[in-house]
Amino acid sequence: MREYGQWAEVSSIGDLLVRSAHEHPERDALVLPEARYTYNELHRRARQVARSLIALGVAPGDHVGLLATNSVEYVEAFFGISLIGGVVVPLNARHRAEELGYIIANGDLVAVLTTSGPNQYVDFAEVLHTGLPGLGTAADPTRLSLPEAGALRAAVLLSGTAPGFLGRDRFDELADRVDPAAVDELRRRVRVRDVATILYTSGTTADPKGCMLSHEAMTRGPVERARFRLGTGEHDVTWSPGPLFHIATLAPFLGSIGSGGTFVTDAHFEPGRALSLLAQERATVAFPWFPALTQPLLDHPSFDPDRLASLRSMFLIGPSVLLERVQDALPKCELVAACGMTETVGIYAMSGRTDPVEVRATAQGVPCPGVEVRIVDIETGEDVGPGVVGEILVRGYCVMEGYYKDPEKTAESLDAHGWLHTGDLYRWTPEGQVAFHGRLKDMLKVGGENVAAIEIESFLARHPAVACAEVVGAPDPRLDEVPVAFVEVKAGHTLGEAELIAFCRGRIARYKIPRAVRFVDAGAWPMSTTKINKRALRAMLADGSGEDTADSSAESPANSPAETSAHSPAHSSEEPTAR
Repeated sequence: MREYGQWAEVSSIGDLLVRSAHEHPERDALVLPEARYTYNELHRRARQVARSLIALGVAPGDHVGLLATNSVEYVEAFFGISLIGGVVVPLNARHRAEELGYIIANGDLVAVLTTSGPNQYVDFAEVLHTGLPGLGTAADPTRLSLPEAGALRAAVLLSGTAPGFLGRDRFDELADRVDPAAVDELRRRVRVRDVATILYTSGTTADPKGCMLSHEAMTRGPVERARFRLGTGEHDVTWSPGPLFHIATLAPFLGSIGSGGTFVTDAHFEPGRALSLLAQERATVAFPWFPALTQPLLDHPSFDPDRLASLRSMFLIGPSVLLERVQDALPKCELVAACGMTETVGIYAMSGRTDPVEVRATAQGVPCPGVEVRIVDIETGEDVGPGVVGEILVRGYCVMEGYYKDPEKTAESLDAHGWLHTGDLYRWTPEGQVAFHGRLKDMLKVGGENVAAIEIESFLARHPAVACAEVVGAPDPRLDEVPVAFVEVKAGHTLGEAELIAFCRGRIARYKIPRAVRFVDAGAWPMSTTKINKRALRAMLADGSGEDTADSSAESPANSPAETSAHSPAHSSEEPTAR
C-alpha cells in the first residue's frame, strides 16, 4: 500500500468523474439498494444534464440549486453542473420552505434541480411551491421571473411532475440543441481555485450562511484520503448513509469517485437495510460518523460482525464506551478519529494508522497534509501549550473562500492572515494530537467557571442505561447558568433523574453535575441534518418545558477549592471525543 500523502490530488470536480470513467468504465461507481450505475453510465448521464443546462442558458460561475435525496438524479446533476463550471448549491432536504426560499434568493440561484414523486418522504415540489409562492403559477418554468427570487430563471424536475417545473422529458430534449463538445470546452476552462460549491450551514443564527468552497478544497483532501490513507488502496467500496447535501457524506463520495472506488448509500437510513448493503457489497470503508447511526446498527438483530469482515476503516464520532464496543466487535477494522467542519470541507485533522485505540478514543489526530493548525487562548489570541484548552484555528487549501454575500461574518471567521477561527475548543495532547473540548457556544458559565458541555455528556454516556446525552445551560440567578441534561434511555432499561444524578456525585466536579434531567424518546430528538439541535433543546427549556431545572443551592466552583478549572483535562472524568 502506498504511503498517505505521497502526492497531492488536485482536480476540478468534473475531472474526477471523467478520469474514473476513462480508467474504470464498467466498474460500479454508485450502488443503491435497488440499482447500480457504472462510471460510464454516470458520465453519460452527467453530460446529458450538462448539455441541458447549457441550453437553459446556465453559464460558468452561475449558481444552481440541487434538492434531492441520495439518488442517481442527485449524482448526475451534481456532476452535470460541475462539468460546465457551474457552482453547485446543495439544498438541505430537511430545511423548511422559508429556509429554502431564503437560500434560493440569497444564493442568487439561476436554476433549481429537484425531484418529485409519490414514494418520496418529502414532496420537494410542494415545499418549493411554499417557499417560492409564485412558482406554482409560473407560465414558463424556463423563463421564471419571481419577485421572491430575482435571479431564478428555471426550475427542473429530474423525476416526477408538478406545476411550475420543467419535466424530465423536456429537460432531456434540450440537450439535443447543444454540441457535446461544448461540455468539454467549458470543463477545461475550470480552475481549481474557482468556487465549486456553496454549502449553507445553519449555525446558531436565524439565516443560514453560504460557505464558498473551491474545486481544490472539495477534491484534494477527500481524494488523497481515499487513495492513500483508507481501505485497501486498490478498489475500495465506501459506504455512507448520510445525505449528500451534507459535507460528512459529500466529501467521502467525491473521494470515492476520484479514486475509482464504488460508493454505496441509500435514500434514507434503515439499520437492517444498511447492514445488508454493507455485507452484500463487501464495504471496505464506512462513514457512520455519529452514534445516532452507529448505535442502531449494533443493536439490530441482524448485526453480525462476521458479515462485515471486509471493513478496513470506519469513521466514528462518539463517547469512548461506544468506540470500545465497536472495536471489540470489529477488531480488524481501524476506527478513524477526525475533526472537521463545513468551512474546511470536512476533515482537517485525523488519527494515524498506528495510534492506539485509547488515543483514538480521546484525541482526533494531527493536521492533514497541507493544513496548518493553531490552538489559541480564547481571550488573548496567543498560542497555548499542551493541555490548555483554546480555540482551534485552521489555515490551508481546504478553508472556505468566505461566506457568500456576507462580508461581516466572513471577517469574523477569516482573519487577515488566512486563519479560520472555528469556534471549536481543543487542546494539544502530550503526543501532539488535537483533542476536542466542545464548541465555544456550548461552553457553560457556571459560577464564573467555564464548563464544556461535552465533558458532562461523555461522562453521562458511561451509565449503562444511557443511549444518548446532550447538555445545555439553564439560566440561574446566582451561578449565571447550570447544566441540564437531555437523555435517551437504552431500550430495555429504566432510568430516573435521581439515579442519574446520583451516578455523577463524587465522580465529576460538583458544579458539572446536571441540576435536572429531561428524558427524550428514541427518534424524538430535534435534529439539524446529522446532529442533535442544541438550539432547539435550549428553546425547550425557555418555553416552559424546562421549568424548575436550576437548583441554585448547588455549590459554586468558587466555594469548592478542591475543584479546579474545567479547562484542565486532568480533572475531566473522561476526555472528549471527536467532533
